[in-house]
Amino acid sequence: MRRYRNTKIVATLGPASSTGKRIEELFTAGVDVFRLNFSHGSHRDHADRLKIIRDLERKTGRPIAVMADLQGPKLRIGTFADGKIELNAGAKFRLDLDRDPGDQKRVCLPHTEIFEAIGKGTELLLDDGKIRLLVTKCGEGFAETKVITGGPLSNNKGVNVPNVMLGLSALSKKDRTDLSFALSQGVDWVALSFVQRPEDVAEARKLIGDQASIIVKLEKPAAIDRLEEICELTDGVMVARGDLGVEMPPEKVPMLQKRIIKLCRSLGKPVVVATQMLDSMVTSPAPTRAEASDVATAVYDSADAVMLSAESAAGEYPVEAVEMMNRIIREVEGDRIYQQIINASHDEPEPTVSDAITLAARQVAETVSASCIVTYTTSGSTTLRASRERPAVPILCVTANERTARRLAMAWGVHAVHVEQEQRFSAVVKRAVEVAKSEEFGQVGEKIVITAGVPMGTPGSTNVLRVERIP
Repeated sequence: MRRYRNTKIVATLGPASSTGKRIEELFTAGVDVFRLNFSHGSHRDHADRLKIIRDLERKTGRPIAVMADLQGPKLRIGTFADGKIELNAGAKFRLDLDRDPGDQKRVCLPHTEIFEAIGKGTELLLDDGKIRLLVTKCGEGFAETKVITGGPLSNNKGVNVPNVMLGLSALSKKDRTDLSFALSQGVDWVALSFVQRPEDVAEARKLIGDQASIIVKLEKPAAIDRLEEICELTDGVMVARGDLGVEMPPEKVPMLQKRIIKLCRSLGKPVVVATQMLDSMVTSPAPTRAEASDVATAVYDSADAVMLSAESAAGEYPVEAVEMMNRIIREVEGDRIYQQIINASHDEPEPTVSDAITLAARQVAETVSASCIVTYTTSGSTTLRASRERPAVPILCVTANERTARRLAMAWGVHAVHVEQEQRFSAVVKRAVEVAKSEEFGQVGEKIVITAGVPMGTPGSTNVLRVERIP
């Protein structure tokens, strides 16, 4: 099941992709990471899908990563007496804590945290930014607003408060329950929604510990203001362009995407580009040319992974969407310009032995025309360093830690294999050669470059580099 590409594919499971047959089709088509969206579905639904994935993992012998995406605190208005209203530009509209059904003049906004944070001149966005309100007066438990952009507004639509720090934890009561369940099921990654500050990541880390890796969804402008601090604390990042594009001017999102990818690359942390990448394939068997270009741009930018949401969860063509994404990635990565971009984007290594060895591994592999770089790792840090270097040859990760093998399915260029623990470096070399042959990453007579840490099993101690010819 070797993938002949470096950029990974994340696919969301849902009503259109819940059976064992469909999940296997998606994996065969190219999915590396399956996303369980806890905004939808029951715990039973997610448990059933995860069991299918683990059965498929045993059947294929390939580590498969599972991401639990937590909903985060959802800010929504209440209901209307008639189910919906029409707001006209220039009209006055009141938001308050009164839970009675709303009308043309007011509606409930059951979030005291919003009223505590806003002031005169604050802009409020409703229904994914379709309705824009400007606060003209506010007090304890209410806000008088002027409608800037009108239109239809119906029950329970979402509310965004751009450029305001809200006194809300990134983990709601529902999230904590979902998190406990997800960890009990053995998920590999936990995606945090609504992150505003580094403290949100630290709070989640206390609950998660080392049971799973954390991926922060960047969807709030407040998080962008403290981007470096947040990225230092997390294990990975998702560029959640949907919500980010609501709370920020759309023209700023493409530049932010490039900035975030570059930062994560320099830190050696996987970064996923998400939201509406092949959106038309929810109902169409083929994407628009603009969507194909969007996926290609993320690959050219050196993202670790690209993600499908509704396309694979609820669309009419889930397998075709994965196949299309796979073809776009392979086409881009086969482009000479792509390799030139990658070669021109290497950051300076940190002044450590581990970074020096990893940099040397890339350079040696290219110089001696090695068929692959084999990283022997316990925690995954050795392999993530190799991935950050974006070598021109595949990265074959050999690890005795099954959880590490699964988590590395998110990382650029990594093909992870779970093996038994080795105690001696000579045994590691022998195992590396065997795995390179069995996984079809090297043939008799070809060279492989091996990196590892001695003594064996010590996390973060990459200090050995060796070139070996396959006998």
